Amino acid sequence: MAMCNMPVIDLQESADKPHEMKKKLREACEEWGCFRVTNHGVASSLMVEMKKVVRSLLDLPLDIKMRNTDVIAGSGYMPPSAANPLYEGLGLYDMASSEAIQTFCSQLDASPYQRKVIETYGKEVHEVLMGIAEKMGESLGLEGVEEYFKGWACQFRINKYSFTPQTVGSSGVQIHTDCAFLTILQDDEHVGGLQVMNKFGSFVDVPPCPGSFFAILGDIAHVWSNGRFGYVKHRVECKEASVRVSIASFLLGPKEGEVRAPQELVDPNRPPLFLPFAYQHYKKLRLSNNMRAGEALALLHTHSDANELARSEQN
Repeated sequence: MAMCNMPVIDLQESADKPHEMKKKLREACEEWGCFRVTNHGVASSLMVEMKKVVRSLLDLPLDIKMRNTDVIAGSGYMPPSAANPLYEGLGLYDMASSEAIQTFCSQLDASPYQRKVIETYGKEVHEVLMGIAEKMGESLGLEGVEEYFKGWACQFRINKYSFTPQTVGSSGVQIHTDCAFLTILQDDEHVGGLQVMNKFGSFVDVPPCPGSFFAILGDIAHVWSNGRFGYVKHRVECKEASVRVSIASFLLGPKEGEVRAPQELVDPNRPPLFLPFAYQHYKKLRLSNNMRAGEALALLHTHSDANELARSEQN
């Protein structure tokens, strides 16, 4: 398995060399659909403390973790399953909401210190998510980009993989794309296993890089950019007998209204590639058709014979 020599986006460069950074960011979004993020402004000490809190929450008894119920489909506790027997995760929908964070913490009997760490982390990572999304829009020549993402939902998910000597070489999480615009991942700083598919269709390893985030573009970024940005298939493989923990924060899509490309990205030479759709509809479409690796986008393509199926399911 090859190592992943992917783009690195230094967010400090956005202040020092904005044009160069935006060019590099657009190329990363188009060619890879993912990139490493450095100088993001979140203190390493906070990332370390958040990882300790996450590990303690994931080690809670099952009956407590089961209190972490869904707000939208797939947003709460996910126990090990037939598809992903080595994986479990806890979820928080709307990480930008202090009330939602407190509800999440209460479900899990988090201590006052744990609550403070989670709320501080959520606020700072939300700012990173929104900042990168805005720079992605600016890289396409758009202005006033912050308006495009107002009212978009953000979610985070804390993940635990229980690897044993017997599971080395097996799958931790099956191949999938993210049902989101952008994911910011704080990966396990010691235990690898994340792999992304490159443009040649081969999986490459993403080695741990402490202190950085790993950005992954999802299906919604592909639609919103009218096909300009890629969306990357990825998976987690068991590399060693160890517990692997990661924290994924997602910019999902609009809570209200529809996902569609901005008018500036549509013209006679590049007509809209996808029908407008509600985010929740697309998520349900993926789940109901067991399409977890971007296949559901074909059902919403403007020239797809499956449009009627997608419309009927929406209604």
